[in-house]
Amino acid sequence: MLPAPTEVIAAAHRLRGVVARTPLVRSHALSEIAGTDVFLKCENEQITGSFKLRGAYNALATLTPDARERGIVASSAGNHGLGIAHAARLLGMRARIFVPSNAPRVKRDGILALGAEVDESQPHYDAAHHAAMEFTGAHGMTFVNPCAGNALLAGQGTVGLEILEELPSARTIVVPVGGGGLVGGVAALLRAVAPEVRIIGAQSENTNAMAASLEAGRRVDIETPPTLADGLAGQIDDEGFAIGQEAIDEMRVVTEEEIAGAIAWMAKEHGARIEGSGACGIAAMLAGQPGALEGPIVVIVSGGNIDEARWSAIVTR
Repeated sequence: MLPAPTEVIAAAHRLRGVVARTPLVRSHALSEIAGTDVFLKCENEQITGSFKLRGAYNALATLTPDARERGIVASSAGNHGLGIAHAARLLGMRARIFVPSNAPRVKRDGILALGAEVDESQPHYDAAHHAAMEFTGAHGMTFVNPCAGNALLAGQGTVGLEILEELPSARTIVVPVGGGGLVGGVAALLRAVAPEVRIIGAQSENTNAMAASLEAGRRVDIETPPTLADGLAGQIDDEGFAIGQEAIDEMRVVTEEEIAGAIAWMAKEHGARIEGSGACGIAAMLAGQPGALEGPIVVIVSGGNIDEARWSAIVTR
């Protein structure tokens, strides 16, 4: 189900010069709260504003020449689309991205600016995903899943590789979880080379498909009300559930208010602008029992793409 560690290492070589090696910084404030060293892996400072570029580029770069020629299709809440659009531009490929009509403007406009085609006719992510699959079949293009596929997972796994290279003593990694792409990629490496590291997933109560499914022991559908963690929104499929079972040691679910509080906290304590999805791990640390986690702890801040008006309203209230 998960790619081999050698695939993650190969992805890291492929991504050299394409993605930024993002900072791993110690958070004094979170370390005081947790009673152990806590570090932030700042993927909000990635080139497209989130970790998604890693998997997107690796997936596109490993396609056959024929598939590249025909072009690719993706469904995205925004960040995967940004990664796909950026990678497609670098590789000279046609890309069509299906995003929900309520996708943040900063993400939709960024995808357009990178030269990809955008369809925003669907009301929510799951409908956008369905429309993307139909378009793919009708036009003979390649669908690039935002959360599955060995090439994509291996690219996301380079986040974990960078963490281990800089902090081999890490004992806990807190990962925002949607469909399982990031946590699956990180686990692909950690389970093989650092099995002592505990992987904690974090997500919003408004998009808790993974947490609910793992608790039930089977994939379950959830309601999908609006959420600040738009990048984690939607259902999970059977493959995502299987990834979660293999990759996640524990899930922590946070409220929308706690996510907003984490966005404001990061702005105050670290001068960082992060989106709701990227704030879920921080929210879990602030709201939970961080002292129960073995350190050093690394919290992956997965993205920073948030509309200006929304961010300002949160940090100034």
